[in-house]
Amino acid sequence: MQQLASSDTNAEKPHCSRESTGAVQMRIKSANNLNDRHSQSKSMILSDNLKVTEPISRHRRNHSQHNLTVTEIISPLEQTVIKEGYLQKAKIADGGKKLRKNWTVSWIVLTGRKIEFYKDSKQPAVANLKTGYKPEWVDLHGAHIEWTTEKSSRKNVFQITTTSGNEFLLQLDQDFIILDWFYAIKNAIENMSKDKSGTSKSKEFKIQRSSSSELLSSLERESKESKPENRRSLIFRLNYSISDITDRNRVKSRLKKFITRRPSLKSLQEKGLIKDQVFGSSLQNVCEHDGSTVPQFVKSCIKTVEKRGLDVDGIYRVSGNLATIQKLRFVVNQEEKLNLDDSQWEDIHVVTGALKMFFRELPEPLFPYCFFEQFVKAIKIQDSNNRVKSIKSLVQTLPRPNYDTMKILFEHLKQVAAKESMNLMSPQSLGIVFGPTLLRPEKETGAMGVHMVYQNQIVELMLCEYTKIFSSEED
Repeated sequence: MQQLASSDTNAEKPHCSRESTGAVQMRIKSANNLNDRHSQSKSMILSDNLKVTEPISRHRRNHSQHNLTVTEIISPLEQTVIKEGYLQKAKIADGGKKLRKNWTVSWIVLTGRKIEFYKDSKQPAVANLKTGYKPEWVDLHGAHIEWTTEKSSRKNVFQITTTSGNEFLLQLDQDFIILDWFYAIKNAIENMSKDKSGTSKSKEFKIQRSSSSELLSSLERESKESKPENRRSLIFRLNYSISDITDRNRVKSRLKKFITRRPSLKSLQEKGLIKDQVFGSSLQNVCEHDGSTVPQFVKSCIKTVEKRGLDVDGIYRVSGNLATIQKLRFVVNQEEKLNLDDSQWEDIHVVTGALKMFFRELPEPLFPYCFFEQFVKAIKIQDSNNRVKSIKSLVQTLPRPNYDTMKILFEHLKQVAAKESMNLMSPQSLGIVFGPTLLRPEKETGAMGVHMVYQNQIVELMLCEYTKIFSSEED
């Protein structure tokens, strides 16, 4: 009887759980007693030496006492606004489930880690004042971004796919604005992946080292065994674990040899293996290749626009389909026979978009970098006659390819402005479109907004005073 009592006493001793689970403990009675209990009963008791922690109040008045503020939780990277503005947005999937596409205009706010969507530009300020308000947002960690032409018939559409299976479409007609958004979001995603990859690589290296050392030690232990199949299996596992490292080193060494022995770009061009590109090459190289002081592609685009685009509403302002423009660019770079009257280039905005892209991608703009400050200084002259004379003297000193190309382009834009009543493109509108494209500083500074005003004014003045500026007569 004493033994049974002692066993019952030992069975009923409380089994303490970890302190992190709180002051609640579990006691399970043993089923091996006199009454032969068929089931176990559980009871919950409080330990004498532990104090019950009072739950944190979730009342709104006590938030300041027990909870951190939002600004304390969010990292500075999440708070920093990289870019914001209006875009067309459509959510087409939620957690992998396809949704009906519904385009809406949203105010987009891009930070270092996410994108937030608001109805208008005033809502973020209002949302900060409303406790508990959470806008729709996209986590950019591990997200994927790409241009798409299959998900929408609209132009300039790109898709963001998150790791949780959410899919968003963003779109805007202005190609230079949507391109800026695309690369801003892409850079934010890549910056996060670089941070993560840096830590993961170090962890992976440590794991590989530890696993190799463990295999070596086990190899020494098992080498004394008499069974040859065990040693063969262990050696195979060891070779397999280090095969990735050896293969990686072998590939690196071969790449180094290839890079050191690779032929120069000039020799490949002389052999005809690499052709000179039209887009992205200097104006002088393109002109030398065409045997003219004006690129042939520029002449073809101008001729096509004057043939069937002078009366089109918003010519040069409305953006063409970006995918079709890139296709046209590829054809031009491959020196394929270009016929802009072909049906695939039927949209005149594709032709104007390709022409603007050609000037945008010049390594040095049509107005050379060394002339930028001089043109800005000239446009600031108060007297109109002196201002025109100063601009004319600068234009006359430009390199021959720049001067001839500029003269043909501005003569064409003057004809576009002459049809303002039909195409709604005034000299001022054309200055806004072509100002940042044709001249820009070599190094961007904080005065980008001020520079943009001068860029637009220079192009507008040269259109209005085309005859005086490009005439050969001396004033």
